[in-house]
Amino acid sequence: MNSTPPGLWLLRPPTVIGQFHTLFFGSVRMFFLGVLGFAVYGNEALHFSCDPDRRELNLYCYNQFRPITPQVFWALQLVTVLVPGAVFHLYAACKNIDQEEILQRPIYTVFYIISVLLRIILEVIGFWLQSHLFGFQVHPLYMCDASALEKTFNITKCMVPEHFEKTIFLSAMYTFTVITLLLCVAEIFEILCRRLGYLTNQ
Repeated sequence: MNSTPPGLWLLRPPTVIGQFHTLFFGSVRMFFLGVLGFAVYGNEALHFSCDPDRRELNLYCYNQFRPITPQVFWALQLVTVLVPGAVFHLYAACKNIDQEEILQRPIYTVFYIISVLLRIILEVIGFWLQSHLFGFQVHPLYMCDASALEKTFNITKCMVPEHFEKTIFLSAMYTFTVITLLLCVAEIFEILCRRLGYLTNQ
């Protein structure tokens, strides 16, 4: 059995693709969201303005335009997608399971594949929710139905700040989701191939 301490195991998935996925997921995607996401969306509510430019109307229409802020949604998505892998790694650390044992013992192989499949399902759900909440393009104008706030408002026109930057950022987040999905699928194939190789060599 490998003498790697459980603490290091938590940082090292059992496959090469899984390790690359952790690097891509943990570094690039979180950095992109944390740094650039704040720069693009940080002050969106302050610069979102409607006609007439009244504070209560701006707030009402912004809440209609953004039922949930993109930063919060993507942060929840990232945390949720991490849960299946974190649960498996925690179990492996408690049982002191090394990387090779996952390939040698079918029950561990099945559990790990299930954790990857759950990541795939959560990524697909996240992609679907993102498309329904934010669409694929941010338009410069948003037509807000403010009749519930005051009858005289009816349909009012609102300006969306930095709409082009937000469209680029949305496209990048969709791309990240697709890349992580492909990495998860490739990781399953790597596990199956290595498992088959292990059985062949027995």
